[in-house]
Amino acid sequence: MPPRAVDAGLVALAVLDAWLNLFGELTPLVLVCAVIGCAGLFLRRRFPLTVFLLTLPMSLFMEVVVAPFTALYTLAVATRNRPLLAGCAMLNAAAGTLSWPLSDTFSTDRTWTLILFVYTLATAFAPVLCGQLVQAGHDVERQLAEVEEAREHERALYSQAVLARERAQLAREMHDVVSHQVSLIAVQAGALQVAAKEPDAREAARTIRSLSVNTLDELRHMVTLLRASGGKETELTPQPTLADLQQLIANSGIEAILTGELPADISTTAQRTVYRTIQEALTNVRKHAPGARAAVLLWHDAHHFGVIVTNTAPTRPAVALPSSRQGLIGLRERAELLHGTFTAEPTPEGGYRAELRAPAGTD
Repeated sequence: MPPRAVDAGLVALAVLDAWLNLFGELTPLVLVCAVIGCAGLFLRRRFPLTVFLLTLPMSLFMEVVVAPFTALYTLAVATRNRPLLAGCAMLNAAAGTLSWPLSDTFSTDRTWTLILFVYTLATAFAPVLCGQLVQAGHDVERQLAEVEEAREHERALYSQAVLARERAQLAREMHDVVSHQVSLIAVQAGALQVAAKEPDAREAARTIRSLSVNTLDELRHMVTLLRASGGKETELTPQPTLADLQQLIANSGIEAILTGELPADISTTAQRTVYRTIQEALTNVRKHAPGARAAVLLWHDAHHFGVIVTNTAPTRPAVALPSSRQGLIGLRERAELLHGTFTAEPTPEGGYRAELRAPAGTD
């Protein structure tokens, strides 16, 4: 229920309580005290102590319960000052015991007055204890939330530690196995380049050696990044751009041509995606279509940009090579990050066609 509705209901109950317990003549002073004490409940959440003090005069003129007890309860929920709460309970008991005019109070049996004060004081502690109980419940809820937050943080730290160990293990495997084998390929390619007598064989060996060296360089950066394991920031490998396409095609090891162009203002993410698309397509041509020629076409219009990589049919049988079959999946995921599409399909001439298409202006 909305707080305003709750406050309105309490004010209505306080007015009814005051009306039912009105004794004697309704003088302007009594009316003002009753109106102030009841209406003040609207402000009990913001000024609990002030509102409680406003209910004391009406308790002096009539035996009301709703307004002073509500104010005491609100004050007990809002404050942790136990002496203040005890003093307010005593003030409420005193206001409820005294009668107006004050001389009438002391003209009666003082023993009965004391008994009435003790009874009223005990009754006044009921809303105070209820308010303190609610406050304790809020404290428990807050502490449970803090404990749960601490546990979530602990679980996150544990997950990071596990991930760090896995990264370190992966880095060791890449350094000890992959890097070593690629190094051997580079060394053997260099030896073949020196020993080969035919120009085509020397060029092929040079291409293999160049690709192996570039692969080693990227592996070193990846190993460094994996060893960082979320600690200090590590310098990443410089990401490729459109300016690196000519070098990529020259080192691809196949006969390929690059035509067309893309806008110079496309984002670095888009440039990297185009580069990786061409790189993966040329790699697939080299692996699965030996002797084929490739054509790389960059294009753009007012609303889209993209790249098309096509290759002719292979001229000799392909050698079976291990493949994770994740390359095309990765290209589709890169295209989706640009809100674009990636398609790859065979051509009627026996070749293959891969196309990246993305809307202009994407990041």
